[in-house]
Amino acid sequence: MVGELKKRKEQRKRKSGWNMDKTQSIPTIDLSDFPGEYEKLSKACEEWGCFRLLNHNIPLELMQEMKKVVRSLLDLPMEIKKRNEDVIAGSGYMAPSPKNPLYEALGLYDMASSQAVHNFCSQLDATPSQRDTIEKYAQAIHELVMDIGGKLAESMGLVGDYCKEWPCQFRINKYNFTPEAVGSTGVQIHTDSGFLTILQDDENVGGLEVMDRSGEFVAVDPLPCSLLVNLGDIAAVS
Repeated sequence: MVGELKKRKEQRKRKSGWNMDKTQSIPTIDLSDFPGEYEKLSKACEEWGCFRLLNHNIPLELMQEMKKVVRSLLDLPMEIKKRNEDVIAGSGYMAPSPKNPLYEALGLYDMASSQAVHNFCSQLDATPSQRDTIEKYAQAIHELVMDIGGKLAESMGLVGDYCKEWPCQFRINKYNFTPEAVGSTGVQIHTDSGFLTILQDDENVGGLEVMDRSGEFVAVDPLPCSLLVNLGDIAAVS
């Protein structure tokens, strides 16, 4: 998957010259319709490597509250954000850089670890209310990752908890666009290095793109209440 965030698609298209195929859209998977969705899930992974997830079990209210917390944390002073240190390279705070001048992120190495969640909240001086939201969201996302991972295995005829002991990283991303930066790439073209990425994208602002099998970029338009699931390099190798 190629992830990019841009503010105005038409301006981006004029500047970059890329040929966006408006006739395609990524597949959707209804989590409430299993086992009926197994074949569709397998096809989506093989042909696209990503899909929109509908009817998941994460409450809309929790998603909205987490978004508010995210904004508050990223608005903290730089000296506080820098306390969010790496557990492994790139797992903590990432400031804008020459390579990605508009991108900023905070990170929690393992959402499944209550101690890791506690440390993350303490580093950033999270309020009791913010801690409660982060803990609930971390638990909900981790359970969803395990569910999707299990269904992916089952769709290939496999049985077992293949990703049960794997760390589940949490990244909080911000793209610091200014009027002058509109039309620029939010982050360099990349693939995700892990197994699965579950993205709660903005429900109003588009700009995310994925590359299809032919090498063309396809817009991933916002879809309220849904989540975007992307297969990373480990899943591709598997």
